Amino acid sequence: MVKLRDVAYKAGVSTATVSRVLNNDTSVSIETRKKVEKVIHSLNYIPSRTAQRLRHQQKKSNIIGIVIPDIQNPFYIDVLQGIEDTAYDNEYAVLASNFSQSEKREKLYLDILKSESVDGLIAAPLDEHDETIIELVKRGLPIVCVDRGLNDIDVDAVVVDNFKGAYDATKLLIDLGHRHIGFISGLIRIPTSRQRLDGYKQALQDFGIDYDETLVKFSDSKRDSGQQLTKELLQMKNPPTALFTGNNLLTLGAFESIHQLNLNIPNDIAIVGFDDMYWANSLNPPLTAVSQPGYEIGRRAAEMLFQRIENNDRPTVHVVLKTKLVIRRSCGS
Repeated sequence: MVKLRDVAYKAGVSTATVSRVLNNDTSVSIETRKKVEKVIHSLNYIPSRTAQRLRHQQKKSNIIGIVIPDIQNPFYIDVLQGIEDTAYDNEYAVLASNFSQSEKREKLYLDILKSESVDGLIAAPLDEHDETIIELVKRGLPIVCVDRGLNDIDVDAVVVDNFKGAYDATKLLIDLGHRHIGFISGLIRIPTSRQRLDGYKQALQDFGIDYDETLVKFSDSKRDSGQQLTKELLQMKNPPTALFTGNNLLTLGAFESIHQLNLNIPNDIAIVGFDDMYWANSLNPPLTAVSQPGYEIGRRAAEMLFQRIENNDRPTVHVVLKTKLVIRRSCGS
């Protein structure tokens, strides 16, 4: 069976363009329209009658798209839950996709969501200069960013104060007497990683501790990376006495390595993580963590998106939610 993407490939256009031609969208140039229609005829492509009928029956699709970078990260599960619950309450369905920090995947999923004529999009951009999402904002698609904003264009966003969260975590370890504190960060090109690094650095500076770049490791935010980089830090000639991990998956990897090395938490190495998950109390010992309100981020983002769908000309809103430091036994307090 010939599919819409087959038509797009042969015509040399996006699936979204083919969809616009099928729906008689006047934004498509005459030349492009003729090219696509020729391919449709040559391939004998028959669009889904159900989908077409639904699109013609109502101006809105009552579907929103969601694009997130890592479905394995429990934080994004909470965000998705907040979005989905709010969407359901507003009689909307959601189409969610996970691009795994891949630019190629992100572009593919965004093309698919556009071809489905979603009414709006909630996305955690690849980075703050994400050209694909910026182009969608310019075209007028209602968009709200979560976790990460965009620097090159005005867009609604819901984020947390990553700087303050990292500062508080590092300060706690300093208050407990640590002066040699390791930090395992996520990808440095991601704004949240840089903000957390800045918070870590500022806390050190405020308490007269020199920044030591050998104590900072950058990763892809995966559990395996947390495991490997923790081993590297703890096997240094002068290892850190405390560790701050940049997200929950890195924290899990760190715990695994610490236990494999037969070290005691917090007597041999104290640890504080960014992200407080439901399993934090089940770790040995229970984890001290920076809590960020994932569900609330999703809920607020969905509410803002529905407001944007109703009035796409309203001023943009940038919401910064607070983090909370939850102290348990892993830090030695």
